[in-house]
Amino acid sequence: MDKSRSTPELRKQYKTALSRALLAGYAVLSAGGEAMDAAVAAVSSLEDCPLFNAGRGAVFNVAGKNELETSLMLSRPPSTHPCIPSTRRGVGITLLGYTRNPSQLARALYLSPESAPHTMFSGVAAESLGAPLGIKLVDESYFFTENRWREHRRGLGLPEEPLPYPTKPGQDQDNSQVPLDQLPTGTVGAVALDVRGCIAAVTSTGGRTNKLVGRVGDTPIMGAGFWVEEWKVEGWAHRVLRRLTGKGSKVAVGVSGTGDGDYFIRLATGSTIGRRMKYLHEPLSVAAKTCVEELRRDGGIGGVIALDNAGNVTMPMNCSGMYRGVVYEDGVPKTAIFDDEELD
Repeated sequence: MDKSRSTPELRKQYKTALSRALLAGYAVLSAGGEAMDAAVAAVSSLEDCPLFNAGRGAVFNVAGKNELETSLMLSRPPSTHPCIPSTRRGVGITLLGYTRNPSQLARALYLSPESAPHTMFSGVAAESLGAPLGIKLVDESYFFTENRWREHRRGLGLPEEPLPYPTKPGQDQDNSQVPLDQLPTGTVGAVALDVRGCIAAVTSTGGRTNKLVGRVGDTPIMGAGFWVEEWKVEGWAHRVLRRLTGKGSKVAVGVSGTGDGDYFIRLATGSTIGRRMKYLHEPLSVAAKTCVEELRRDGGIGGVIALDNAGNVTMPMNCSGMYRGVVYEDGVPKTAIFDDEELD
């Protein structure tokens, strides 16, 4: 992100959109709802906002098409669906072209093990599974935004006009200025903890700007761009220490990543955070920061949002900015954009 191009008006647009997403998730949690539903609500809000690289506002591949990806993962099955086996864990979906809210498709397929028994899905076949489950499909023109189209064409050294679809009056009212992130590689995501101790992570993206047709990123790959896990602490010393400090015998963590997905895949960034916590007994903040620095070492930019079942939150990055925010029990959303900003 180029902070020098940032204006108070543009920052306000982003922070308002982030707060809106946080409050959508908070509304579910404060009513006693599931972490899964809260995370999907938050991500759906971001998918509907053209400021972000997901849903309407997603970036284009080299052929000028939108190929969307999404994922969902839980630390334990939702209490509203007790028949879901604990081993199901989550789903990833890639190469979508017509699903208005990919995150909602991920939820629908996860909750349908009979019709969708697999872990990873792709393309029109996945969308055909979602249609009978009430998932809304749209024409591919729905995802078009003028700013991302012009950015795509400039990146390839091609003429920006004519536009493939006319911009309707008011269509880009939330995107009237050039986005802060140029030629983005990022995602949107949410991680939520509910009153039952369940953690859910949901991620959604348009992928890399001008990616090759058919490229699959880290967002739908379990262990790379997302990870959620729960385990019982092993070793008497660690169990005693947790008991003395008032902590339970189980630890859970949820991670959603954003950035250069090829590096997240190569380093298995999402699951490595969990493994460092589980086997090295590192705190969430240490494990997440270490893995984000590993991305930097190998040449990958990005960051993660991560949450554990004690309510600890960390959002490390190795780049100039990452749209981020958090809302706790008090219901006050706090957001930030650039790397030198505190949440406010």
